[in-house]
Amino acid sequence: MIIDGIGQGLMWACLTIGVFITFRILDIPDLTTEGSFPLGAAVTIKLMLSGQSAIVAMLCGFVVGFLAGVVTGLLDTQLHIPSLLAGILTMTGLYSINMHIMGKANIPLLDQRVLTSYLPETWDVTVQTIIIGLIICTVVVGLLVTFFKTQSGLALRATGNNATMSAANGIKTNRTIILGYGISNGLIAVSGSLIAQSNGFADIGMGIGTIVIGLASVLVGEIILPAKKMVWRLTAMVLGAIVYRVLLTLAMNVGVSPDDLKILSAIILVIVIVLPMIQNQYRSRQQLKRYLQKINLKSGVKINE
Repeated sequence: MIIDGIGQGLMWACLTIGVFITFRILDIPDLTTEGSFPLGAAVTIKLMLSGQSAIVAMLCGFVVGFLAGVVTGLLDTQLHIPSLLAGILTMTGLYSINMHIMGKANIPLLDQRVLTSYLPETWDVTVQTIIIGLIICTVVVGLLVTFFKTQSGLALRATGNNATMSAANGIKTNRTIILGYGISNGLIAVSGSLIAQSNGFADIGMGIGTIVIGLASVLVGEIILPAKKMVWRLTAMVLGAIVYRVLLTLAMNVGVSPDDLKILSAIILVIVIVLPMIQNQYRSRQQLKRYLQKINLKSGVKINE
């Protein structure tokens, strides 16, 4: 049960990392997620059905997801459409594009060889899923850590921290933002590709609610492993995706209907947003109380609880 959740969490980790890039690094709420996720799935399944290998199909999924992010970035930076609306526009357009790619609302894999098929057939499917997930997450985290040490990566982080100051220092912030959108949605499409291979099909509605899943996983990861170094922040995103999927798996095993998973995801998101706020308020009150006690210690004034 928990092992299954770990495997699924690793499949969703690229989505979490993608959401992390726009939400935390660029400070942009990007709803393109709900279009680029099924886009990656649709392209992957369609290419595999036409005879391409799972690896090539997944890489193509990343490319089309990257391009979808670039479109949102152009709407945001060049046409000055608010980022939230730009994401909605791209997401809406991608619905029709995904339908044209698939030809129908749902396309199944037949006897095509998925990524887990490259591992020994004697291994359990869950073990295969975990190993493939670990390999992909390790590669993605390693590449991103390397990227964020480059000039472009540092420019991306600087733009997210303060776009005005970054522009004043010669950073081409528009290009940097577009690059961030592209990388984010490329990774989200990879996650869609992995989930489609795991489920054995691509569906036009599989992207609904993915932004909530991504945000919840990001916040859960930050609670589990608060860190400042990029390698640990990215690792926290992987852990957040795993814990989130384990929670959903446990919920289903205690009788929660699959139809209720969306509302459960929303509840988890509310909890992980509100919990740190409550903790910070409690710490602030305790610090204030200790400060007042020190001030009034000599005067003998008693501070009420």
